[in-house]
Amino acid sequence: MLCWTVSKAGGPKRVDDAAVAVRKKLYSFGGYYYGGRYNNMEQMDVHVFNAVSLCWKKLPPVENGRGDGHLEVPSMRYGHTAVLIEDTVYLWGGYWGGKFYNVLYAFDVDAHRWFKPQVYGTVTEASYYHSACVLGKAMFIHGGRNSIYDTNDTYRLDTSTMVWSVINTRGTTPPVSEGHSATIIGTKMFVFGGYGMSQFYNTIRVFDTETNHWITPSAQLLPEARWIHSAFTYNGELYISGGVGRKRYLNYMWKFSPETFSWKKVEPKGKGPGQMRGMCCCMVGDHIILFGGYKDRVTTPSDDLYILDFSPSLKTLCKLTVIQYGLDQSELPHNIRWELVAMTSNNNNKNMSVSTANRLTKRRKITHV
Repeated sequence: MLCWTVSKAGGPKRVDDAAVAVRKKLYSFGGYYYGGRYNNMEQMDVHVFNAVSLCWKKLPPVENGRGDGHLEVPSMRYGHTAVLIEDTVYLWGGYWGGKFYNVLYAFDVDAHRWFKPQVYGTVTEASYYHSACVLGKAMFIHGGRNSIYDTNDTYRLDTSTMVWSVINTRGTTPPVSEGHSATIIGTKMFVFGGYGMSQFYNTIRVFDTETNHWITPSAQLLPEARWIHSAFTYNGELYISGGVGRKRYLNYMWKFSPETFSWKKVEPKGKGPGQMRGMCCCMVGDHIILFGGYKDRVTTPSDDLYILDFSPSLKTLCKLTVIQYGLDQSELPHNIRWELVAMTSNNNNKNMSVSTANRLTKRRKITHV
C-alpha cells in the first residue's frame, strides 16, 4: 500500500537543485533560491537531511582533498545533476547568471570535501536541465540545453578511468529536449518527457547500454506531457511525478512497466505534495523523499518535504492514525512520542530534546499529515 507518511516544512527553499541519497541521509547541492544575486563566485552550499531524525542541516564550508586550505568548490547553480558512485558524488553542468558550466566536480561524502577530478576524452558541452544516471561505475549524461539550443546527445563518463566519450547510438533517438528524466532499470536507460522545439513530450524511449540502441515502446495510455518532473524506480518499475504540462502544474503519479510497456496511474493514500515542479526526489529503502520545488504555482521555492512509503509497517500506520485523529499520546512510550513529533514538527525544532518533545506531545494536538 502506497502511503504518504510525512509532510513537514523547514528545509532549504530551492528549485532545480541536485540531490543524492547516501545510506540514511540525503545531500542536496545548490539550486535556485528566491532573491538569488546571480553571483558566479558564490560557493555552492550543501544541505543534509537525516532520514532517521527527519531534520535538515547546512554543512559548513568545506575544503578540497589537498589539505592546503584552498577551497575548490563549485559555484552556485541550478539545473545541474549529481550522481553517487561508491562514496563520491559527481556533479555536472548547471546554469547561473548567464553562465553554463562544463567542469566536473566531485564531493567525498565521508570527508565532506570537494575536488576536481582530472578528466580525459570528449567532454560533453556545458548544459543545464540535462539528465544523469548511473550504471556500475559509469555516468550517463543525456540531452539538456547548452548556450544555444536543446540537444539529444548521450555521453558516458567512466569513473574508473575518468574518460568521457560520446556514444554513437542506433535507432530513433528521443527528441531534442531539456527537463526530461532518465532512469536506469537493469542495463537500460528510460528517458521520459521533456520540452524542446516549443513542444512538451510524453513519449518514453529506452536506451540499451549494451548495444547502444534506442527502442521506442508503444503504449495506449500515456501520462500527460511534461518537463521538470521527478522520476525514480521501485521493484523494477519506473515512476514519474509532478512537472509542468502544456497549461498547468501536474500532481499525478504514474508508473511504467518495462515488462508490458504499459502505464498506470498511481494514487497513494495520505497528503502528498500536490502540484509541483523542479523538486528533488531520492530513494531510501522503501521510501521516496521528495522536497523543494515550486508548489501550486507559487513563485517562491517551497521548503516542504514529503515521504512516500511503499511498504508502511503496522507501527507507521498506527502513528498516522494517532496524528490524523489527534489521539492522546500521554501513555505512549517516549520513543514513539518523539517519532510523532519528528514526523510533524518543522525543521526549526531540529535541536529539540526528547524530554521537550515529550512535553509538547502532551499539551498540543498535532495536525493531520
